[in-house]
Amino acid sequence: MAELPVAVTRPSFFREKILLGMSLPAYLRSLLTPVNAVAAAILVVGVPLLVYRFAVGLGATTNLSQSTPWGIWIGFDMMTGIVLAAGGFTIGATVQLFGLHEYHPIERPAILTAFLGYLMAVFGLLADLGRPWNIVQAMFNYGTASVLFEVAWCVMCYTTVLLLEFTVPLFEWLGWKRVHGILKKALVALTVLSVIFSTMHQSALGSLFLLAPTKLHPLWYTPYIFIFFFISAIIAGISMVVVESMISHRVFHSQVAGQHVDVDKLTLGLGKAGAVVMFAYFFLKLQGVIDGHAWGYLRTGYGAWFLVETVGFVLVPSLLYAFGARSGRVGLVRAAGVMGVLGIALNRLNVSVIAMNWNRPDRYVPSWMEIWVSITLCTIGVLAFRWIVNRMPILREDPAFAEGHAPAGPSTMAG
Repeated sequence: MAELPVAVTRPSFFREKILLGMSLPAYLRSLLTPVNAVAAAILVVGVPLLVYRFAVGLGATTNLSQSTPWGIWIGFDMMTGIVLAAGGFTIGATVQLFGLHEYHPIERPAILTAFLGYLMAVFGLLADLGRPWNIVQAMFNYGTASVLFEVAWCVMCYTTVLLLEFTVPLFEWLGWKRVHGILKKALVALTVLSVIFSTMHQSALGSLFLLAPTKLHPLWYTPYIFIFFFISAIIAGISMVVVESMISHRVFHSQVAGQHVDVDKLTLGLGKAGAVVMFAYFFLKLQGVIDGHAWGYLRTGYGAWFLVETVGFVLVPSLLYAFGARSGRVGLVRAAGVMGVLGIALNRLNVSVIAMNWNRPDRYVPSWMEIWVSITLCTIGVLAFRWIVNRMPILREDPAFAEGHAPAGPSTMAG
């Protein structure tokens, strides 16, 4: 008597794609880690704080005032978040436009970081607006000569471009080959748009401070601040990619295991670019002091702080980038990358918060709720990055769409 064929049960999409091949109880147990416990504690407090802020307004949750309308939700969440997301257009242009395809393994993580960075920046901006539902006014009711008009449209357009670029690995994950092919062919055009929009709004953010020459400290104010903002965005993009690739290839080791990617070589290449751009930026900062006749301010407390930013977080990491790249010492390049990220973040905070209204007796100090909300948004961004990388072909490529990386094994990190 012939044997009946055994029915083959195909694994469900939810179990394979969302639960990483585990049963629901096993997946929930895998989430019980110290890192997830800390993240949960932050979110348990931070998410209700966000709801509370929208319910009761800015006055009850922030230390902002009529004289100091900008706080860390603008200086850190918005301006710092956007500049640290500059790796998306920097590496995208390197691979898609300049043809340096050896940097392709770090292109997708850079684009994902940029996309999430812009989303968190937009959420931070919404929290900062007294009437967040009026955010559309900046795009439709301002004159076309307004800096905010350009910033609003460019941020919206670039976020859309990043979303479209992110859909390439998303559609691979979903197995949608036809629409994936369309987006893949459009990558070069999307990269061109990303460079255009990024160049416009990164510099336009600096142009905002041209409207406040008497409020911003002379050491930081210059008529060329919009150029400084754009160049520092390139530095932030390079440095952030160095830091992100260093962390990702350690934390998500199982994603890259078996791939023939020399991350150290790519890092040294980024170090060469970082050295050149940071040297140029350092001398431009000095030129800004000369043009503004601000030498005398270097003997003040603000002058000492300016030197900390300019020498400690621009000149020193530029030397580390140069020496590390020349001697093949990857550790020095990565240290320079960390310093570069911190330095650009410090610059944005100095310009928008610390050195703003520098001559007023009342100084802005953020409330604990402002700080916690900022930490919450950063935590959400990190968790989203981990969740996506563990599931989608970001550090690896799906074998069905193989064209660069060798396929890696399943991730062992739950998220």
